[in-house]
Amino acid sequence: MSTEQPLRVTLEQQEDFAFTLRFEDTGLEDWLTDEPPPLGSGRGPNPSRLLLASVANCLVASLLFALRKFKNEPGKLRAEISAKLERNAAGRWRLPRASVVLTLGDDAANLHQVERVLAQFEEFCVVTQSVRDGIAVDVVVHDGTGAVIHQHTA
Repeated sequence: MSTEQPLRVTLEQQEDFAFTLRFEDTGLEDWLTDEPPPLGSGRGPNPSRLLLASVANCLVASLLFALRKFKNEPGKLRAEISAKLERNAAGRWRLPRASVVLTLGDDAANLHQVERVLAQFEEFCVVTQSVRDGIAVDVVVHDGTGAVIHQHTA
């Protein structure tokens, strides 16, 4: 990844709270974001959902990267994230905590260096580490049998 060029995303209002979201210099299709009713019409994900999706996607990709560094093929990975909106002391809506559950497609016993992988994968996640100062991000990793093989509580 180049650090010379900034990552750029452009948003352009379509109507009310609906925005076209363009990932500059990628060739990707534009996305539509929108707030749920009563502010918007809910025609696309809102910023809170995009933030959660970014955290979960980055974590599961970082786990895959760390596993593959040691020649592991963990099967199909799955990520689930949840968060509850709460009002802060000023009465503003915030996401004070997110809970992520990552599930491997294979038994952890079949993986090489799994303890080392689990000790370091979160550090590879640009998004999670960038938002952790403002949002507590808890992470749980399950293997293909459903066993909890890693847990990080912020």
